[in-house]
Amino acid sequence: MQRLDPAEVKAAAGRTAGHVRPVSVVPVEPGGVLTARGGTGPEQEGPEPYRLWLALEQLQHTGSYKARGAWNFVAAHRDAGTLPAAGVTIASGGNAGLACAWAARRCGARATVFLPATAPEVKVERLRGYGAEVRLTGSSYAEALAACEEFAASSGALRSHAYDHPLIAAGAGTLAEEIRQRVPEADTVVVAVGGGGLFAGVATAAGRHGLRTVAVEPEHCRALNAAVEAGRIVDVTVDSVAADSLGAPRTSEMALSAALGGDARSVLVPDAEIVRARRALWEDRRLVVETGAASALAALTTGEPYGYRPSPGENVVVVLCGANTDPGDLVDRD
Repeated sequence: MQRLDPAEVKAAAGRTAGHVRPVSVVPVEPGGVLTARGGTGPEQEGPEPYRLWLALEQLQHTGSYKARGAWNFVAAHRDAGTLPAAGVTIASGGNAGLACAWAARRCGARATVFLPATAPEVKVERLRGYGAEVRLTGSSYAEALAACEEFAASSGALRSHAYDHPLIAAGAGTLAEEIRQRVPEADTVVVAVGGGGLFAGVATAAGRHGLRTVAVEPEHCRALNAAVEAGRIVDVTVDSVAADSLGAPRTSEMALSAALGGDARSVLVPDAEIVRARRALWEDRRLVVETGAASALAALTTGEPYGYRPSPGENVVVVLCGANTDPGDLVDRD
């Protein structure tokens, strides 16, 4: 089973330095709406027995953590002289495509991005704004991926991936290195999981420093959780409010390897709690994030049997990983 090497994350950190925005990490006061539990479990009374920080990675270039992996991937090939004249191509539900287009443009390369026809219009418009050629194909990620592979074979373009590539995951892992620098006392990093690139990278880097990683998925969009349960990669049905960014039908080998080794947890959250957490971020902090990003916070606010329960005194950092969304549903209208 493929496993990400910590040395790959270290190399990515050197490659991305000065090209991606360093993550801002802010503390959350105890007892507020961002730590109040909802869901079906019992409410917790009094101050929360753990300390919470938010890693504001939604402020990253292109609006998501994906810029880290995309830059690492494109720049590594540029430096190695393996970036073809046809440029790079990728199949993506949106955020990875945005990041690939951004990185390609900064490296002077072409980008051709394949998306399902169901991709949010806000992401399609932004892709074109980065100069990418956008091709809407089929109604699922699998169909977009097949078209991308055919294009790469016929054109000679370098095929990137939304999450399942060591350079992509290693780039994402640089986030954990920065979190540790900003919160040296951190015990746990909580991340939302789609295909598993962010989790694989963060868990690899975090494990090197003795940090736990909590992988959070919607209960009906659980590629990693199902793989952990089965002990192997399995296909899952995708049905969630966060499916546009977390809707991978299967996880990566790197993610499963990270989940089965080291100090990692896989947890689920219900859609209703994801929506509530996203609203709470807006109402309390005026932070606009995708439902996928809100899934990470929902792990701390949902009731049993869902989510993650920090221990007393635990120092927890929740990664808000993306903000490519329409904020209209967050604003109350008269």
